[in-house]
Amino acid sequence: MQSFRTELESINHSGKALVEKDIIDLDKKIREFREGKIHEEKFRSLRLARGVYGQRQQGVQMIRIKLPFGKISTKQLLRIADISDEYSNGNLHLTTRQDIQIHHVSLDRTPELWAKLEQEDITLREACGNTVRNITASAEAGIDPNELFDVSPYAYALFQYFLRKPFGQELGRKIKMAFSNNEKDTAVTYIHDFGFIPKLNAQNERGFKVLVGGGLGAQPFLAQTAFEFLHENQLIPFVEASIRVFDRHGERVSRHKARIKYLIHKIGLNEFLKLVEEERTALLHKEYEIDRSHAHTHPPVKSTSLRKALPTVDKSLYDAWLKTNVFKQKQDGGYFGVYIKVLLGNISSAKARLLANIIETYASSEDFRITINQGFLLKFVHERELPTLFFELSQIGLATPGFDSTGDITACPGTDTCNLAISNSTEISVELEKVIYEEFPDLIYNHDIKIKISGCMNSCGQHGLAQIGFHGSSFKVGANVVPAVQLLLGGGTLGDGKGRIADKVIKVASKRAPQILRILFSDFENNALDSEYFNSYYDRKGKDYFYQLLKPLADHSNLTETDYIDWGAEEKFQTAIGVGECAGVIIDLVQTLFFEAEEKLAWSSEALEKGQFGDSIYYSYASFIHSAKGLLLDEAIHVNTHHTLINDFDKHFVETERFKLENSFKELVLQINKNEPTKEFAEYYFIEAKNFTDKIIHYREANKLKVS
Repeated sequence: MQSFRTELESINHSGKALVEKDIIDLDKKIREFREGKIHEEKFRSLRLARGVYGQRQQGVQMIRIKLPFGKISTKQLLRIADISDEYSNGNLHLTTRQDIQIHHVSLDRTPELWAKLEQEDITLREACGNTVRNITASAEAGIDPNELFDVSPYAYALFQYFLRKPFGQELGRKIKMAFSNNEKDTAVTYIHDFGFIPKLNAQNERGFKVLVGGGLGAQPFLAQTAFEFLHENQLIPFVEASIRVFDRHGERVSRHKARIKYLIHKIGLNEFLKLVEEERTALLHKEYEIDRSHAHTHPPVKSTSLRKALPTVDKSLYDAWLKTNVFKQKQDGGYFGVYIKVLLGNISSAKARLLANIIETYASSEDFRITINQGFLLKFVHERELPTLFFELSQIGLATPGFDSTGDITACPGTDTCNLAISNSTEISVELEKVIYEEFPDLIYNHDIKIKISGCMNSCGQHGLAQIGFHGSSFKVGANVVPAVQLLLGGGTLGDGKGRIADKVIKVASKRAPQILRILFSDFENNALDSEYFNSYYDRKGKDYFYQLLKPLADHSNLTETDYIDWGAEEKFQTAIGVGECAGVIIDLVQTLFFEAEEKLAWSSEALEKGQFGDSIYYSYASFIHSAKGLLLDEAIHVNTHHTLINDFDKHFVETERFKLENSFKELVLQINKNEPTKEFAEYYFIEAKNFTDKIIHYREANKLKVS
């Protein structure tokens, strides 16, 4: 306890009290869990919302560090490197959501770890679980010559606003949002719950094209357009109202049908937007002005006195690096953005420190970015220093050309750490990159064909939006199990919020994946029309053409011994899939629901005292829901949404007069979206919620006595 409290004293920013409360609460809940006072599933939900994620190996955790739109400073990178050395294995993993993950962390040390991260204003809060996840954005935002305006202040504003909001803590599933900085849609908004693309209206006012209901996973959905133009001051009100609707109407029993995309598919976009509009009355902010000052768009002041003399570099390699990893910024003064390709997104803490020193010398140390394809983007590198920077990066193995090209494969950690992964997605990626760099080197200049790999069908590696995608799988041959990959073809970004989902084509043994690439690339080189894109070629030839082309690789009669061994393994393959935690769990335990209702009331009272009337009202609403759900569940009445819960409580208890209310439960609880969030309503609603919860608990105890 004392060790992390000492670290808490060093936190110095405006949210200190909230951060301290978060960390102290996590420590308390860990101790209560160890003492058997909190059920495992309840504790799992709590730790996930604090970035602490169970991994494949028993007894250790993955820690996900939340970095809004991938922005990071050298001080933060150094702090994370130190944390990885002290609490983990000295490796940092960059994710497709612009986070950093560290693995193999002891649960009991997570509060202390979090406290040390917060000293550099780094949070774990809501990095996992059924919450508003990290908000991503085009890494080039702020320096791209082709952007209408910098979207990073908007991504940051949403990150700040939705952090710790009561309506975003226990959703049916996670919420993912992305901002693209232009119509190229480099943030792939079309596969997000909410996607935003910058637009200007006829009055030259800023706003966004808004997309809703996208998602990958086992059943991918392309997002639909909610607005062609939504004024910037309506951005946060719209998202808040939408999340509140999702919280009330979204699925909560079937985890695989609980994303917002399923709700919109079920009721239709127009009905969803109608419910969103009805929710506006309850919003504290009918408009919300975005603070644009958060952007870092000025070059850093650098001293040139200590820089090295111009080194001798491999000109052909340097020219390739310039062509694939460097672009001219929109700012005057000869400044360039420089991409750094990081194999599989894995960088050691030692190399991260060396990189931080290089960035301090040559680029903006206050703002560089993690990219969605698991690399880095440095900003404000002066043209005259590009050769020296290339030399410095090459000395630490970070000057590989081909960033975001066919040779830059995206992959999730797969069976290295994830419970859900079926077969390896990391070692196989290394082998596939070797095929490209050694046998098809011109493909490092190709930005049309993207290769993405996931360890399972859930698409953390985003295989579903790739021109060439793979996900982990397996198949049986007699009594043996063969590690396999499912090949998908034809996905990709079309621009302006439109995209294509890849088609499943064929499943083959994992060890044959390099041969898949050889066949595909050779066929494309020999038979494509001049200047034909891969997806155009795929459409022209058709799915069956590629199935027949690759069918010999799926022949099980000629499997070798090595086909039964997964990449990176030595023993014969066995499937070992655990319980995934990508979206937390649903808590349906009666014994915890009444406790949670009382806990929400305590939070409501605390918010009232602080004048946070909107938060207080939502905590009171949550208390109503938890109490009613407990009573329904006590009689084995299962509900799958808040909306059906409200109706079922009336049907089984109020209409039968088993539970006396002045009016219906629906009329009582749904006052939440029919009243402004004033002090008077917050106080009234809190009293009603407290009376209801007390009455529910008394009712259950009285009925237990009757039964006994």
